[in-house]
Amino acid sequence: MSLRPDFPVPEHVAIIMDGNGRWARKGGMIRVRGHESGTESVRDVVEASAEWGVKHLTLYAFSVENWSRPKAEVSALMSLLKKFLNKERETLLKNGIALRGLGRLEDLPDSVLRTLREIEKETAHGTKMTLRLALSYGGRQEMVDAVRVLSQDISSGKVQATEVNEESLAGYLYDSDMPDPDLIIRTAGEKRLSNFLLWQASYAEFVYTDILWPEFRRGDLLAALQEFDGRVRRFGKVLDTDPEPQGSSSP
Repeated sequence: MSLRPDFPVPEHVAIIMDGNGRWARKGGMIRVRGHESGTESVRDVVEASAEWGVKHLTLYAFSVENWSRPKAEVSALMSLLKKFLNKERETLLKNGIALRGLGRLEDLPDSVLRTLREIEKETAHGTKMTLRLALSYGGRQEMVDAVRVLSQDISSGKVQATEVNEESLAGYLYDSDMPDPDLIIRTAGEKRLSNFLLWQASYAEFVYTDILWPEFRRGDLLAALQEFDGRVRRFGKVLDTDPEPQGSSSP
């Protein structure tokens, strides 16, 4: 397989990066070593996505539920995140990649949030691809936060309740500029959303792989994109190319 797609790539790819802990345990290492190794996969996938023409890449890096993990692991993850952001700053700039955080970012440690905001500002002009890191993110929490702000706007008269529809509500999500994902990839064999992009994933295609995230590389991404390319996306409609059931008659 050539390590470059010879077919149209999806506009927006989202990835649930799972399996860091299992990878570390398999090698007899502490969990943090898995997270550290996983950053190499992030680097390879980000660079490949930008190179291949993916316009939006969203990585599920830290969920709101992850705050309940042991304090030592959370602290190590936050330290690793800050280190990763600083290390990749120049790569993002060089490749024209805009970085954005997605989630309840105010929950992040001050130093991490400050670094994230600095790099968001520095890379904002990047037009090749937008990389979103879902941090302290939860799909249900995103909808709660959106409804809360919308309710305030309705109470103040800024918005009329009768005007609320799917499009207007979507404008209250964490990033109203983010298109819905075309493809969601999950590694490590699990087959669930885990509270990720619940609103946006309504018509996404899913590809699951048993590969643990620290072992996931551009060749695995290409295989997922190739599987996506073979899908027929109906968005709830019946297409002219769909075969008629045997015994049916046209009206």
